[in-house]
Amino acid sequence: MSTTSVTWWGHSTVWLADSGVTLLTDPVLTDRLAHLRRMAGPSPRLPGAPDVILLSHLHADHFHVGSLKAVPGSPLLIVPRGAAAFTARALGREVARRCVEVGPGDEVEVGAVRVRAVPAAHDGGRGPWSRQRAAAIGFVVEGESRTWYAGDTGLFDEMHDLGPLDLALIPVGGWGPTLAAHGHLDPVDGAEALRRVKASWAVPVHYGTLWPIGMGRVRQHMFAEPGSRFAELAARTSPETRVRVLAHGGTLALGPAA
Repeated sequence: MSTTSVTWWGHSTVWLADSGVTLLTDPVLTDRLAHLRRMAGPSPRLPGAPDVILLSHLHADHFHVGSLKAVPGSPLLIVPRGAAAFTARALGREVARRCVEVGPGDEVEVGAVRVRAVPAAHDGGRGPWSRQRAAAIGFVVEGESRTWYAGDTGLFDEMHDLGPLDLALIPVGGWGPTLAAHGHLDPVDGAEALRRVKASWAVPVHYGTLWPIGMGRVRQHMFAEPGSRFAELAARTSPETRVRVLAHGGTLALGPAA
């Protein structure tokens, strides 16, 4: 019986449990982030202190300082190469001592799982107001299952090298009206990414959660539609993959009963 489960808390915040190790991806635990507010789902309720936090890049909707300070316990932080100095300034030296920098191909063992950094096609800068940069990455977590967390990315050729996988956590939307021009996947490209990585299971993420304040009536279709549209397309391009569109706070447990 598999010991792998994944809970989606909205946007790119995922609680992944595998082989007795718990990992939290790009946590956004608040209902307000600069000009964005949570438009769907409850505020995340973590079941405890994670063993590891995976941070894919420095954009504030992935590396959210306030949320990182709110995570309980003293987890290991795995961050892109070049991000440790920013982590120390933002979170303090004590947290920085728990920080491991990685680039594509680097691996970190935590208990019974191995975390491998993999490429991502996305801008790694903190933002237009900051000179801080660190190349964006994704992660493959290998324990009883092989799980790919893509972070933010567009399509790239090396995706073919990531599979086969047991589970793919694929971004299929965003918080703005444009996607592909800024290194993101939409449902069409997300389905192509899934075809390339050959996963047994897939869960769409990075959609339907955050939206600019004052624009709640604009493009409402971008909340529910990307996940279901991805599932529809994936059924055509990757019929061997089982896609689970989770509600905010919903959990998928891998195994015969999933």
